[in-house]
Amino acid sequence: MLLQLGFYIALIALGLWYRFSDKDFGRAFGPITLLALAVYAIGLYVSPAALDVKIGFAVQDMIILGVAGLIFGIGMGIGQRAPFWLLLLLALAGLAYYLRDELPKRPNAETSALAEPIQLDRDGELLVELKNGASLDEFTAWCAARGASVELAFTPADADATELDDYYLVDIADGTDWESIAADLEKTGLVDWLEPNEVITVAPLTPESPTTIDRRFRINDPGVAQQWGMEVLDMDRFYQVLSQHKPKRQAIIAILDTGVDAAHEDLKDNFRSLDPKFDNDPQGHGTHCAGIAGAVTNNGIGVASMALTGDYVRITSVKVLNASGMGTQKSIIDGIIYAADAKVDVISMSLGGASNQSRQRAYNQAVAYANKKGVIVVVAAGNSNRPAKGYSPANAKGVIAVSAIGEDLLRAPFSNRVEEIDMALAAPGVGVYSTKPNNNYQAHSGTSMACPFVAGLAGILRSLDPDMDTKEFYQLLNKTGKKIPDGDRTGRLIQPAAALAAWQD
Repeated sequence: MLLQLGFYIALIALGLWYRFSDKDFGRAFGPITLLALAVYAIGLYVSPAALDVKIGFAVQDMIILGVAGLIFGIGMGIGQRAPFWLLLLLALAGLAYYLRDELPKRPNAETSALAEPIQLDRDGELLVELKNGASLDEFTAWCAARGASVELAFTPADADATELDDYYLVDIADGTDWESIAADLEKTGLVDWLEPNEVITVAPLTPESPTTIDRRFRINDPGVAQQWGMEVLDMDRFYQVLSQHKPKRQAIIAILDTGVDAAHEDLKDNFRSLDPKFDNDPQGHGTHCAGIAGAVTNNGIGVASMALTGDYVRITSVKVLNASGMGTQKSIIDGIIYAADAKVDVISMSLGGASNQSRQRAYNQAVAYANKKGVIVVVAAGNSNRPAKGYSPANAKGVIAVSAIGEDLLRAPFSNRVEEIDMALAAPGVGVYSTKPNNNYQAHSGTSMACPFVAGLAGILRSLDPDMDTKEFYQLLNKTGKKIPDGDRTGRLIQPAAALAAWQD
């Protein structure tokens, strides 16, 4: 905030200083300009951005002020008021146009993706893509000479559909600066790309008191009384419209998370296992998300989901986070590849973290691989009240990022903003009541809870229209979504019944 405030005041004061320099009161604009520049300098100093980013913005802004001063000087040289004010107006208009796209990227505490520290996996700090024709032996020897080991990072079943099979994981010796190794490695000519293997952690879920709604629905799940989202999403009408359509096949929704309690009373009849090692959840995060996406509905037990009956969807689990809720970029990409190769229809990822966006390629390639396999990938926007553009995998190309709203239909205070995300939607994410391991139920908040609402609806629509791709799905939900306050920062609130009706037409 200080950065922008100081810059704008300095620019305006500079123009007024030129214009009224011959007046007694005009002399005051000189000190105001200097004071504003001091505020700017303080804002730049306290910014959490990296030093090179700060220097880049400082040089850019000083050039703008210099050009503005030149324009103001030309205006004064003309000696006429009208040309001066015209030039001042044109300068400010040009500046506003220039900053239209640049402003969200400026390094202040609210928008910088680097405000949160990025932690790397100690067992493999770098993901490196070898150049075509580069010698693996030479690459391995170069790393070994510096105390680093190398192993193949990813093994997609359809290697011809992606370049992920050219990625290697580099484990750097403890105490060695990974940034210097990365810089030296790029100079060898052996690599086409490298990026940090970032650690992703989901926050522990805090139990909340669910909201009780006073409305009867057509279904008999007792937990519906605590599912306020059912009313906001007009689920009664959705079930009515859905009952008129028979699925062409069961769609599979893969929950990439801490695992899923496959034996849960309200999940087991809608669960399909891909591997028994994924079918438990010591942390609880994945099971909560699974219930939102695909709990058994109208069975007189627990909660309800989009799945009116078990004919439409099955949920499954791919464990990409450990019992502490921690994973890595590699483990998540492995999960995306695994789910895509298992021919699931939808991937739901309620996870993510701050990332160095200029160093992201593997996520993009993993999502592209899944999209080529026909998979709709839905991800949480993140819970840091920052632009989702600085968070992965929400910023990956080809995903649908989901922000969280509360009962008042306003953006949840924690929810990341999605105005710079290509495909973004909003769903309930505050006090969401769902399944927990060992036949338990609790309410939790987060974009993690909003994400599976969209994933669950994606599964339903894929069961009715198996050829529907990500873009078609997003366009349908965006067109039929509800405009809500702050919608430019959240995306439209999904309206399942309206989407289904529009698809039918």
